[in-house]
Order: sequence, then structure tokens, then C-alpha cells
Amino acid sequence: MTEKVSIAIIGGSGLYQMTGLQDTKEYNVDTPFGKTSAPIVVGTLENTRVAFLARHGRGHHITPSEVPYRANIYALKSLGVERVISISACGSLREDYAPGNIVIPDNIFDNTKDRIRTFFGEGMVAHVGVADPFCSDLSNEVEAAVRATGAITHRGGSFITIEGPRFSTKAESHAFRAWGMSIIGMTAAPEAFLAREAEMCYATMAHVTDYDVWHENESPVTVDMVIQTLNKNTQKAQEAIRNLVRGLKVERSCECGQALSTALITDPKVIPAETRNKLNLLVGKYLK
Repeated sequence: MTEKVSIAIIGGSGLYQMTGLQDTKEYNVDTPFGKTSAPIVVGTLENTRVAFLARHGRGHHITPSEVPYRANIYALKSLGVERVISISACGSLREDYAPGNIVIPDNIFDNTKDRIRTFFGEGMVAHVGVADPFCSDLSNEVEAAVRATGAITHRGGSFITIEGPRFSTKAESHAFRAWGMSIIGMTAAPEAFLAREAEMCYATMAHVTDYDVWHENESPVTVDMVIQTLNKNTQKAQEAIRNLVRGLKVERSCECGQALSTALITDPKVIPAETRNKLNLLVGKYLK
């Protein structure tokens, strides 16, 4: 592939029939970490080339724990992507974050157990900083783009990621609320952490679909409930993406693009050649 794409959207199928998306092409990108969830669709939106990737595959056949997170992020990096916007469904753990609202969270609590969370290993170690896992600059721009649609929008809150694919028990849901979590989902981790290792800006537009199972006056979450709310919010999500792309600054002023500059700890002389080659896309500029 010769074209370069600087911004990517990872989300659901409702975003692939966007009004105004032109000159679309599909790319099947092979990576050292396997195949992506689906072909990457690249199209022109608001005079900008934008990549779209269905996190759970077309037809939603990949569970949250089966998502090839490393392949997805690596493939987007190989296309030149610098900014990733995640479109996610979430449950609310707060009374004021109501179904139909949109949340731009500012932190993550990783409560998963079975996922590979890093590109590193096999003879190379990096300790990347993720105290603030979402890029604040990109989150600011996502927030402005969403608010411009008129949607009820909330900025901030911790996004707890559970393993899934089952929903929470009431005991778990009440515990998460007691911990101070704001919203709950199944895919923020390790996606955000891998994006940071790939030195990409990452922000989430989380669509509240339900009150999880803690709310005594609301029905427990179901798949039908999630789908109905997402369908209602699709137009808002598409409008927000167009607003974002139209007004996005060309140059990044955050530190995401140098996230590995202080993270690599392994002596370059002992890094196996195979591992060096495998991770060259991510670390090549630091190992010259």
C-alpha cells in the first residue's frame, strides 16, 4: 500500500455507510501478529483519507477477548495512522450518565484476565507510561465534535474493561460502582495501551446503551437494548466523525508520538534479530 492515512476509526458496522464517504478502498494487511478483525476500509471524508476497521469483524463474529488487538493497531500503524478514535458501546455505572448519552472518558481500569496487553516480549522489554491512557488533545477534539451534534455529552470518568462476553452480575456491578467507575465495556483494554505503545493518539466516543445491571428501576442490560440504542445513536456518531475530521489539527502537539522514547529498557545489543525486525515499525527510530 502506498497511500498514507493519518486518522482511523475503530467501531461498528454503522460507520461504513457514512454519507459523504467517497473513493473507498479495502486493504487486507498482514502483520507479525496475524490478520486484522476485518479488511481496513479507507475512504475520503471531508477531503481527508480516513481508515475504518470493524473491531468485531463484519457481522460481529469475534468476541471481545478474541479481537486481534495487536494486529489491528499494528496494521493501522503501518498505514501511517497517528490518531485512533474508538466508537464503543458501554453500560453506565452512574445515574447521570443515561442511555443515549455519549461519554468521552479520561481513564481506564483494566479488569480483564486473558488478553495479551503488549507488543513487547521475546527478548525486548518496554515499560510505556499510561497514567493517562487517553490522549487529552484528541479527547478534547472528540468532545467538541460530539457536542456540536447536540447529543448529551459527558467528559471524564473511568472506563472499566471486563473480559466478557457475558454481562456483569449484580454483585460485580455494585462493586464497580463502589470503586468509582463511571462506565463499563469489554474492549478499551488492551486497545488503548497498544495504541500508546504504537505512539498513536487514542480517544473513545462511548455510547451509553444501558445501566448495566445495578439500577433497581431499570431493566438489566440485554443485546436488544444495546442494539436499539446504538441504532438511534448512529447518526450522531457519523455526524460527530464528520465534525472531527473537518476540524482536526494537522500537526500533533501532544506527547503520544514519543511514548517509547523513555520506555525502552533492553540493551539494543541483546535484542534478537527476529524481534528487532518484528517490532521495527514501532521502535526502528530508536534503535539506529
